[in-house]
Amino acid sequence: MIGYVTLGTKDIAKAAVFYDAIAAELDTPRMMEYETFIAWGKPDGGAGIGLTKPFDGNVATVGNGVMVALQAKDKEQVHRLHDIALAHGGTCEGPPGPRGEGFYAGYFRDPDGNKLNAFVMG
Repeated sequence: MIGYVTLGTKDIAKAAVFYDAIAAELDTPRMMEYETFIAWGKPDGGAGIGLTKPFDGNVATVGNGVMVALQAKDKEQVHRLHDIALAHGGTCEGPPGPRGEGFYAGYFRDPDGNKLNAFVMG
């Protein structure tokens, strides 16, 4: 159902370094790039993620309660994604670990404060 998610940024160059590192671990290349917008994804693949400076010219803000979940292939990749996020300017919102039966996740924020997680089910 979801084609892609777009997050706002105040510094697209800085944020691109963060998302390039995350996307590389997920084997998901940049598929679109303009001066104010970058998207990572695969044509006819799963949902992608976009990064943009707000169209209205106002400051990008973080949605309270909004989170983007990145599906990992296994628990080890959850840890790698969490580590990559922190190494590229992200902050920890909860280290990788079990979050109930059959759900394993690590939570982090990007350099702009947008909340993400890497997770695996089962």
